Amino acid sequence: MPPGLMSTTLRKQYGFSRTEMMIPVEEIRRCFPALTRTHHGYPVAYFDGPGGTQVPQPVVEAMNDYLYHHNANTHWAYPSSEETDAIIDSARNVLAEFLNASPAEIVFGANMTSLTFHLARALNRGYGPDDEIVVTELDHHANIAPWRTLEKERGVKVRMVKMIPEMGELDWDDFSRQLTRHTKLVAVGAASNAIGTINDVKRAGEMAHYVGARVFVDAVHYAPHQLIDVRDWNCDFLACSAYKFYGPHIGILWGRRDLLESFDFPKLIPAPDSAPERAETGTQNHEGIAGAAAAVDFLASLAPGSTRRERLHAAFQQLHQRGDELVTELWNELQQIQRVRLYGPPPGTARTPTIAFTMDEMPSIEVAKKLAERGFFLSHGDFYAMTVVERLGQAPQGLVRAGCNCYTTMEEVNRLLTGVREL
Repeated sequence: MPPGLMSTTLRKQYGFSRTEMMIPVEEIRRCFPALTRTHHGYPVAYFDGPGGTQVPQPVVEAMNDYLYHHNANTHWAYPSSEETDAIIDSARNVLAEFLNASPAEIVFGANMTSLTFHLARALNRGYGPDDEIVVTELDHHANIAPWRTLEKERGVKVRMVKMIPEMGELDWDDFSRQLTRHTKLVAVGAASNAIGTINDVKRAGEMAHYVGARVFVDAVHYAPHQLIDVRDWNCDFLACSAYKFYGPHIGILWGRRDLLESFDFPKLIPAPDSAPERAETGTQNHEGIAGAAAAVDFLASLAPGSTRRERLHAAFQQLHQRGDELVTELWNELQQIQRVRLYGPPPGTARTPTIAFTMDEMPSIEVAKKLAERGFFLSHGDFYAMTVVERLGQAPQGLVRAGCNCYTTMEEVNRLLTGVREL
């Protein structure tokens, strides 16, 4: 049985029925070879998931299998090429289930940033000086900079929704004020990679569509923690990156099929002109595509269900519960430590299990270095969410960020708390 997959044997071993909980975190951890690493004699605890999660063995095996046995370019009449076509088509189906979309709406690319710039270039040709794009202060700059290029190249006006620094949330009154009859696109993050805030994307979409604007969602930080449903959100475009949900470094762009087929994407003339391939430039990362599909299947293997989507729903529901427990313990205990200051919404609100904090008189890079000496791998700085850090008054030293993922244990959280206290 491939590591990480819930078989009948595992259900019996751990006492599962088809409607009960997912497999224990100890069993999940066995799928991640990276978790055996030590540093300075300490077992490594990876709290750097918001910047990129560790990769389970089934994902690496899927990529190895492609490279060892099926490696070829696409659309040619020999077996390995046909196998590559089949693997890519299968991956589109898997990612479509992950997002509750259609396979013809799944576009692959290098990463979310590259795909968003690519989409911006396609939209560029239809925008002009009378048009406006709305972004937010809470966003990663990969969901700001691509739209700023239209400001430079086409004279489009970019309007920015304010965040409320004290709560780490969007100012919805200001959101409403920024929307006008000239708004053509609203670009909003589903969750803040810096401080963990989950935004009400459905509300943002309804407000945008009311003024006739399209909606682009950055779901990179949201994707590992909550199950995405593009139909329920009623958005027009969405992007995420597989390396944030236990896959390889590859990006996924979802777009409504009618829009993918109507926009003038930059492409070579001989390349396919139908969705989704018309939005893909050049030869793709085929092994990465295989790995992205395997990452979704890994997540689906963590809980029972009759379909992949049902298993994903059950797995994410229980991962969310686990994450809430971990982040509540982390937040409440950090709050008691002198010199530590927390940022973002507290537990019990809409948030991911990602916490940002600072220590008085100690730059974030120094905190991260000292914690790394004790085996804790955390990220530091602005995480490309520069506006968030500036609004929190922590530029240029930045924040320290601790993120919990499917392999994080309460024991690791308690060890981290001890490490912070020792500083």
